[in-house]
Amino acid sequence: MFMKGTAARMGVMKRVQLVFKAKANKALDKMEDPRETLDYSYQRQLELLTKVRRGVADVATSRKRVELQMNQLQQQANKLDDQARKALGLGREDLARDALTRKSSAQSQLNDLQAQYAQLQAEEEKLTGASQRLQAKVDAFRTRKETIKATYTAAEAQTRINEAFSGISEEMGDVGMAIQRAEDKTAQMQARAGAIDELMASGALDDVGGRRDDIQAELDQLSANSDVETELRRLRGEIAASAPKQLEGPGVGPNGAGQEQSQAQSAPYAPPAPPQNPQNPQNPQNTQNTQQAAQPAGIPVSDLPSANDQPQDGAGS
Repeated sequence: MFMKGTAARMGVMKRVQLVFKAKANKALDKMEDPRETLDYSYQRQLELLTKVRRGVADVATSRKRVELQMNQLQQQANKLDDQARKALGLGREDLARDALTRKSSAQSQLNDLQAQYAQLQAEEEKLTGASQRLQAKVDAFRTRKETIKATYTAAEAQTRINEAFSGISEEMGDVGMAIQRAEDKTAQMQARAGAIDELMASGALDDVGGRRDDIQAELDQLSANSDVETELRRLRGEIAASAPKQLEGPGVGPNGAGQEQSQAQSAPYAPPAPPQNPQNPQNPQNTQNTQQAAQPAGIPVSDLPSANDQPQDGAGS
């Protein structure tokens, strides 16, 4: 049981590590810029090339120091050889032997230095060749880097242009949403203005706010009165035209017409009844009905006083 619990915890830890690495890799991949990566790689190659050149310079310096030591030992060996010769010429064989012993030691050191010199020279040549190859590689990488950077920049610009044209970029998406909102608000405001204009034209909003146009109301009253007067004149003409036919009806005799006329003249004046529709006092139909109701039988409308006429004294006599 303990082993199973440990294995389960280890499995959970591995999964957590895998998820963390995947998230980190995705975040790094999103943040990574190929141009910056190429520049960093080129910088590292330049640093490596600088180190190689520094190594070549150090090897060349060491070779030069060995060469100077070789020259000094060679001069010392030559000097000891001359001293040995002079000592033998003076009969001092012991001095000549010491000089030759020192010469042999110097020659041995010279041989060692010559071996080191050859080794350093080979190392220098090797480093010089590596430096040259690395320099060529760095130059080629720089050219390749600039080409890739230019291509990536052009592709990025083309992508942004295409996204802007298609409206899927973040910046253009925000602009498109703002334009859409502005268009919606404009259409709503236009619809509201049109609705208010229609309501005002229909008169539904004339009394909103408790204000009324007195001049327009008076003009409307005058227009309604003019229409009523026109309708009255038409009705009077029609009734006047049909009056002779009414006089020839039954009950009209030698004394009948005069009797009915005297009765009509002696009848008191009845004012017209008020309009039946209080909401539309200027209705021509109501006025016509009032005049017909007030008209006595057998008397033309032209002989009756109109609503605008004032009653005179002795009208019934």
